[in-house]
Amino acid sequence: MRGGERSDAAGKAVENLILLSLPDEEYHLLRPHLERLDLPQYQILHEPAEKIDFTYFLNEGMASIVVLSRDGRSVEVGIVGKEGMVGMPLTVGLKRGTFRTIMQMAGNGLRIPSEVFLKLLLTSPILRAELSRFAFMHGMQSAQLAACNRLHEVEQRLSRWLLMCQDRVDSQFLPLTHEFLAQMLGTGRPSVSIAAGALENAGLIENMRGTVKILNRKSLEAAACECYGVIQHFNGGLGLK
Repeated sequence: MRGGERSDAAGKAVENLILLSLPDEEYHLLRPHLERLDLPQYQILHEPAEKIDFTYFLNEGMASIVVLSRDGRSVEVGIVGKEGMVGMPLTVGLKRGTFRTIMQMAGNGLRIPSEVFLKLLLTSPILRAELSRFAFMHGMQSAQLAACNRLHEVEQRLSRWLLMCQDRVDSQFLPLTHEFLAQMLGTGRPSVSIAAGALENAGLIENMRGTVKILNRKSLEAAACECYGVIQHFNGGLGLK
């Protein structure tokens, strides 16, 4: 089994890029333990300081890695789609979550119990190498996001963020509310609404109820800060467009 022909134990196609990259012998070790499940929007996969019971390999949808403050505010420091795995602290011996990981856009994926995953990791050198590469690229992405949140205007950051979402879900329609966008960008809802209104007036997006529709991707790329180009380069290293 290779590429798009790879299937899970239920016979359904696997889309996760890490699982697709594995040699057959390593994938066959994982396959019996992979449980397919739907992942609705806003489902929390991991919480900070709580035990990591499962790792997740997304096929569709997107998860946000979010830092929470004591006063209830939050800011996104990373996103994971079909290019990666949710539960990376396990790979360095940490059995509890460090941040909240929440499904930002609904999808589906394959999960594996953490104890089983850790045992199989010991005998799967290609999987270890792929996860190390993902961790490095994801760390660089997180550093770029931190710089972006500090240095760039909300309209530029919103443009960059919408493009990153579309890279992972491959759809014009992004089911995102302004309130949730504000939480992810670490700013106020009024600021996001103003920025989204400006992008809509320019013909780049359409603000629908609970959804943002991308109308002109090229112009949206021009409206984004340079961080998107840098992150897009990281995406190429992870197999995303």
